[in-house]
Amino acid sequence: MRPTEIQLHKKSRILELAYDDGVRHRLTAEYLRVYSPSAEVRGHGPGEEVLQIGKEDVEITDIVPVGNYAIQLVFDDNHDSGIYDWGLLRDLGDKYEENWNNYLKRLKEEGYTRKQDTN
Repeated sequence: MRPTEIQLHKKSRILELAYDDGVRHRLTAEYLRVYSPSAEVRGHGPGEEVLQIGKEDVEITDIVPVGNYAIQLVFDDNHDSGIYDWGLLRDLGDKYEENWNNYLKRLKEEGYTRKQDTN
């Protein structure tokens, strides 16, 4: 489902998406960066995912439309290879709490302490 509105709030580093069915998602830049659909993050198959560490302060610097089906997010850490199609963005929003808690758990398992709790 294509968002009816995409708004980047630079100061809070949040990408807000609105949908026809009334759903609104507010996704942080950190969350979108660590769940990037790029091969660099997801790997080339199951079990090849690479945990992204130290992304608390990452910012989205640009949003590039990709046809009528997706956007490319450009981050200030030079990551720009992820193409976020509409289905993925909706899924990331719908599963935010579950995904975020899984990410925090994985960081803890790696012994990493986040700089700040920005979410």
